[in-house]
Amino acid sequence: MFGFILRRLAVAIPTLLLLIIFSFLLMHAAPGGPFTQERALPPQVLANLEAKYGLDDPLWRKIVDYVWGIVRHFDFGPSFVYPDRTVNQIIAAGFPITLTYGLLSFILAVVVGVTLGAAAAIRQNTWLDYLAVGVSIGAQVLPNFVMAPILVLVFTLILGWLPGGGWSFQNPDYWIMPVIALGTSYMASIARITRSSMLEVLSSNHIRTAKAKGLPARKIIMRHALKPALLPVISYLGPAFVSMITGSVVIDMYFSTGGIGKSFVDSALNRDYAVMMGVTILVGALTILFSLVVDILYAWIDPKIRY
Repeated sequence: MFGFILRRLAVAIPTLLLLIIFSFLLMHAAPGGPFTQERALPPQVLANLEAKYGLDDPLWRKIVDYVWGIVRHFDFGPSFVYPDRTVNQIIAAGFPITLTYGLLSFILAVVVGVTLGAAAAIRQNTWLDYLAVGVSIGAQVLPNFVMAPILVLVFTLILGWLPGGGWSFQNPDYWIMPVIALGTSYMASIARITRSSMLEVLSSNHIRTAKAKGLPARKIIMRHALKPALLPVISYLGPAFVSMITGSVVIDMYFSTGGIGKSFVDSALNRDYAVMMGVTILVGALTILFSLVVDILYAWIDPKIRY
């Protein structure tokens, strides 16, 4: 297993480095710049700003300095739009918020989705199966940009139970609607994958053998059916978790949570290349990390993967 992890790391590190370089090249190939405004700056002022931030250096020098700053100090540089803040400070302010409701959404989606899918497969063609499939389809057709305003309309404007925006780590009332809005569509996908995978496993030979030996149904499900049925689910969970953590633009805009999604949108609108690069690298690093975690879980569940 240790050698398996080392091989995956040997692939992950160069992949992240290539991501940084290609993102940097694409960012600087885009027209305009961080100091491009409706009213053009005087040439001397623009030259001073570019010299201050090193934008007048050759492209290769900018790439080397940027990568070296990340490798040596984990420093993404200063923001071009907010001169009194660095990219690290902007990410540190928004990422804990996004991580909190993203992690809670992930737990909600996995627990409810796996439970619904497994129950629907075990009780196939019963009212429980129809109910689980109906709930999954209903949640699937309500993405977060539809679910968010519905939740605000019902629980804030009509019932007055929950705050319609803002964020507080001390008050869980601010967590409920962002978690539900972000987690429902992923929960539906997990439930459908679990149901189809569980149905396939339940019809396999080793399950029929376990039933023929007289093993209790609970032991058959928990010990022999659930583990192989989770393999397709685990392959989906890696990208889904990264999407929940980083794909929070809609949640941040609707609920004004102050998460990292709003910073990414603002940086794109303001051409704040440093912040855009920092968030892009964060997303890429998380994607590579959780792909590695998924590979390790795969190898743990199915030992044939290690070889």
